[in-house]
Amino acid sequence: MSYASRYFPNEPTAPKVVTESIPGPKGKSAIASLGEVFDNRCAYFVADYEKSVGNYIVDVDGNVLLDAYAQIASIPLGYNNPKLIEVAKSDKMTRAIVNRPALGNFPGADFEQMQRDLLKHAPKGQTHVWNGLSGADANELAFKAVFFNYQSKKRGFDKPFTKEEEVSCMENMAPGNPEIAILSFKKAFHGRLFASGSVTRSKPVHKMDMPSFAWPTAEFPAYKYPLEENEEANMAEDARCLAIVEDRLQNWKCPIAGVIVEPVQSEGGDNHASAAFFQGLRDLTLKYGAKLIIDEVQAGCGATGIMWDHERYNITPPPDLVTFSKKMQSAGYWFHDPELIPNQPYRQFNTWCGDPKGVILAAAICDEVVDNNLLEPLRETGDYFYSKLESIQKQYPKLISNLRGKGKACFLAFDMPSGSLRADFLGKMKLAGVNVGGCADVGVRLRPGLTFEKKHVDIFIAAMEKVLPTL
Repeated sequence: MSYASRYFPNEPTAPKVVTESIPGPKGKSAIASLGEVFDNRCAYFVADYEKSVGNYIVDVDGNVLLDAYAQIASIPLGYNNPKLIEVAKSDKMTRAIVNRPALGNFPGADFEQMQRDLLKHAPKGQTHVWNGLSGADANELAFKAVFFNYQSKKRGFDKPFTKEEEVSCMENMAPGNPEIAILSFKKAFHGRLFASGSVTRSKPVHKMDMPSFAWPTAEFPAYKYPLEENEEANMAEDARCLAIVEDRLQNWKCPIAGVIVEPVQSEGGDNHASAAFFQGLRDLTLKYGAKLIIDEVQAGCGATGIMWDHERYNITPPPDLVTFSKKMQSAGYWFHDPELIPNQPYRQFNTWCGDPKGVILAAAICDEVVDNNLLEPLRETGDYFYSKLESIQKQYPKLISNLRGKGKACFLAFDMPSGSLRADFLGKMKLAGVNVGGCADVGVRLRPGLTFEKKHVDIFIAAMEKVLPTL
């Protein structure tokens, strides 16, 4: 019996749409009321999470939708997962919530074990973890670790700050606040805070009107599909992009202390790269003394059929830092070099230093994935899903193009001819009973949870076959 069948015996067997629009009357009213206390402009519909189960999300109008978007890729094991509910009701979780500790100063007696439980699931080669509060926070914390390390190496780890450094940093000036940079890639998304906003390059709306660091960008490979028919062109694209990275590392106006990259540029259009590109990137960071940060916020925790997507590329030596969030229900970064621990206490610090309830959930989620061998059937489902979408693409070549993600479980995407047509498609898919999302200007990205099965794929494909002829 499959995981979904065992854990969600009451999961619907099919979607059910009972209103002429989504949101329906109750949903529209709920969104309007919500607008009195919250910015409601991004709300697609208002969910009833009490009734949502497994791979299905229910809205307040009673519409039951197959969820292939899963809270923007952040629900790993289905709605109302009984194992996670059990963990949520544990005494350990109650203590973590009610007594929310300032972990840096007053860690609980059980916190060490929480961290060890989490570290069991670290990417290969990573031995330490620092906890954060969100994906953007995780990336900003990683930047701080990189900058502290860069300057400490330059100064000498055992040397104290100079008086000039201490005075100048209080005025936001060098040498205490040096001009050093993080390199990111065009179309990247790493968060909406200040430093993370500076390395985000996917859409203007994510960073407009915010002061930003003048940090460099390089180009992420833009492959031709299908991959097997365009190997030579795509190899040339890797070489072109790596040459740009090397130029930035050599010639940027200030030292580049770190390079951050997603295994798949999700928000920026579901752009993929090869093992050769990622190894080439690693080689360049080693050559020029920059740290390599892999942003696994969206691709991590099993989403692509392996626990950490960058591991499929066998990057050698392993990345210096790997950030995580979303499906982990927690956040932070993995690392392995003890010198990335700041040379003085209270440098990498805040009141909470993470969130113990998130750490508990993250470890429980990872245990469920491993103990139930969820990724092997997910890979099989993904292969099946890809083959079905490939047939759809052949049937509707003017509507569906650049199908990508082959071999990466259900972490799939395709493009449509225009943003308006994509919006029409997403809206009609909801009315056909499927919740799915977009990325970049014309991309459709599939982000179901780890319990998605072939029967769910069949429902998704049936909805597409109903919707596409109407576009």
